[in-house]
Amino acid sequence: MERIGDAMKRVINAPKLAARYDELRNEVLSNDKVQLFIEEHSEEIDKQVIERSLNKLYEYTTASHQCEKCTNLEGCINVMKGFEPKLIMNQGLIDVTYIRCPRKEIDDEKRAVNKMLDSLYMPKDVMAATLPDVDIFYDDSRIELVDMAEQFITQFEETGEVPEKGLYIYGEFGTGKSFILGALANELASRQIRTVVVYLPEFLREIKQSISDNSHNEKIEFVKKAKVLMIDDIGAESMTAWARDEVLGTILQYRMADQLPTFFTSNFTLDQLQNHLTFSQRGEKEPVKAARVMERIKMISDPVELKGNNRRVKKKE
Repeated sequence: MERIGDAMKRVINAPKLAARYDELRNEVLSNDKVQLFIEEHSEEIDKQVIERSLNKLYEYTTASHQCEKCTNLEGCINVMKGFEPKLIMNQGLIDVTYIRCPRKEIDDEKRAVNKMLDSLYMPKDVMAATLPDVDIFYDDSRIELVDMAEQFITQFEETGEVPEKGLYIYGEFGTGKSFILGALANELASRQIRTVVVYLPEFLREIKQSISDNSHNEKIEFVKKAKVLMIDDIGAESMTAWARDEVLGTILQYRMADQLPTFFTSNFTLDQLQNHLTFSQRGEKEPVKAARVMERIKMISDPVELKGNNRRVKKKE
C-alpha cells in the first residue's frame, strides 16, 4: 500500500496542481503585509520556515482585514466572526492569532455601554444621542451646558470619582433638554460610569401600579442607588403627596446623604417647581414639604438654563 506521504507528493507534483500551488504561493508571498512581516523577522525566517508556514500565510492573506470584505459583523467571512488574523512567530514558525476587528470593537463598546446604562421609559432617539450630536451653535446656552457636562466628565477622569453635584437643566418645552440628557448619559456610560435615566411621570405611574405586587420598593431602591441618576421632565407629572414625599423625597434624600450626583430636566425654574410641588393633586397646600424636596434638589444639582425656541415645531416654509 502506498504511504500517505508519498501519495500526497504524487498529487501535489501533478502538473496542474503544482502550477496552482506555485500560483497561490506567489500570491501569498507578494502580499505587502506578509513581506513586511518577513522583513521585520528576517533573522528568524528562512525559506524552510516560509514553506512550512504557507498554510498560515494563506489563512492570513485570504481573510478580511479592517472589515474590507465584510458587509457587517454578521456577514464576517473570517474563521472567527468579528476577529481578524495577525501574524506572529510561534515556536520558530509563522502563525496567526486573532484580534477583534473594528466592527467587533464598536459592537463590544456598544454592549459595554448598554450594560452601564439603564433607561426607564425614555424615547429611543433620546437614548441614542451623543454629545457631538448636540448643536452647540444653535444657542449660546448650549455651549455653556455642554461645557458644564464636559467639566463633570473631566473631573471624573482626573479624580476617578464622580462629582457630588449634577445639573438641573430647565427651559421652555422642546428646547432639547432630554436630548442633551441622553447624550450625557451615553458619554458617562462609555466611560464605565453606571447611569440610570428615568422619565419621571411614567416612573411614578409604574411605582403606583407596582404597589399591588409589592415590587415598588425594589424599583425605588434600584433608582436611588444609581452611581449617576438622571430624572427627566420633573414637574410634568401630576404630583400626589405620596409620590412627592415617599417616592421622590426618599430617592433625593438618599442621594443627598450619599453625595450622589443627580441630573434633572424640567420646564420649570426652581421657583416654579417649588410652587408645583407645594400643591398636591387634591389641591392641598404643603409648602414645608415642597421646600424640603427643593432643598435636596439644590444640594445635588446646579441650575443651568437652556434657552431657544421649540425645536419640535417645524418651521413653515
